[in-house]
Amino acid sequence: MSRVQRPLCLVVAAMGGEGGGVLTDWIVEAANASGLAVQSTSVPGVAQRTGATTYYVEIFPTPLAELGDAEPILALSPSAGEVDLIVATELMEAARSVTRGWSDPERTHLIASTHRVHAVAEKMEMGDGRYESEQLLAAIAAGTSDRLLFDMEQAARQAGCVINAVLLGAVAGSGRLPIAPETFEAQIVASGKAVESNLKGFRLGLAAAQGEVPAAAPASHKRPHADVAGAEAVFARLDTLPPSARAVAAEGVKRLVAYQDARYARLYAERLEALAAVTGDEALLARVAKYLAVRMSFEDVIHVARLKTAPERLERIRAEIAARPGQPVVVKDFLKPGLEEVCALLPGFLARPILDAAHRGGWADKVAWGRQVNANGILGYLSLRLLAGLKPWRRFSHRFAQEQAGIEDWLAAVSAAARLSPALGVEVADCARLIKGYGETWRRGTANFQRIRDSVIAPAAAGRWPLAFALDAVANARAAALADPEGARLDRTLAAIAEKAAA
Repeated sequence: MSRVQRPLCLVVAAMGGEGGGVLTDWIVEAANASGLAVQSTSVPGVAQRTGATTYYVEIFPTPLAELGDAEPILALSPSAGEVDLIVATELMEAARSVTRGWSDPERTHLIASTHRVHAVAEKMEMGDGRYESEQLLAAIAAGTSDRLLFDMEQAARQAGCVINAVLLGAVAGSGRLPIAPETFEAQIVASGKAVESNLKGFRLGLAAAQGEVPAAAPASHKRPHADVAGAEAVFARLDTLPPSARAVAAEGVKRLVAYQDARYARLYAERLEALAAVTGDEALLARVAKYLAVRMSFEDVIHVARLKTAPERLERIRAEIAARPGQPVVVKDFLKPGLEEVCALLPGFLARPILDAAHRGGWADKVAWGRQVNANGILGYLSLRLLAGLKPWRRFSHRFAQEQAGIEDWLAAVSAAARLSPALGVEVADCARLIKGYGETWRRGTANFQRIRDSVIAPAAAGRWPLAFALDAVANARAAALADPEGARLDRTLAAIAEKAAA
């Protein structure tokens, strides 16, 4: 008998709700229908998006009918460098699967979606902890022989199905498995669940794998903005900015009109104009335009309520769970506003004494009002819309006054640094990453920025330190604060900076 071929090894990495188990079942049943020996196992992932469930499939490419009395031996888990095909529902999971050592640069083919679902570790960072898609793509390219990458989430929305059907089509079209596309289609039909939409998704994935539709670049993750009517007059004020800064500022104007109104967006433009009068550095103005828009659209209960009642939210949820037209969907939000969030809506003369008393008594973080809201029910929706309707009141709230004072403080520090050096201005501008969220997170970030401003930025901007030392000092202090929100690492870094400055 001629030498028997080795099994084909397939790894599927999928998160909860993406149908990884169903995808694996489709592949296994298609292999069985093709008369091939097949075996599959799975290792559950961890909750809260710290890891995907991993499914492992081995398929012997020679039909059982041709093996006679021989029986192939199939493994239960992948071996390093011996996986032929990796299938992943998201870009980070694709990179994880490659860097775990399963893939071989000369052997492994990868099929994955380019959209992102951000991991807990990315969201926990004090600053922007998201991994750059370019870095993930580079890791994938270094560890695989060839790849099929496109935005499968978008294709799934277009078909009204879960992403697993699109992935199955991409696997079928890749030609990496000795199974005909028609056999895969038959398994979708045999399952009897969402057959029409799953077949649409399958055919979109099949077409992408066969080059009949262009593979998309990594998906954009920007939130869609609401109506930007009234922003046209503000856009004209951006003409004095350099091109790249102007492009970022235009997005900032749209964001702030949706967040508050055109008047608030005009304040944004005026702040950028004031900085442009100090420095014309394009990189600095673009950086400030980005961070200023984010800081001015701070999170509060009004903003959260507006996002939860946005019409496109329910449409997105229905698409994600593949709800059929007319099928009822119940969306429940679990809200637990604390004392800080409630007082944030009050005027300052009422909020300040309440918060001062709460912090002195040590019960500021212990008071919260938990509530479950049916977001698409009449009472739940109306209560959220009532909160969202408080947007005009935001200008008179305690949180609004706090944020505007903090923004002016940060801009003053940026301007002072930019007068000495645009590079120093960029380092100070990046300190906006320290301030985010609300409650204790916001207080810690604000306190850390103020410590860095007083201990590092002020002497640096005053020219009391050599420029190279000042640049390193601001960057190191910011990195320490981002790495340890509690402040212990920042304490050590500031002490080290002070010691070197004294020397």
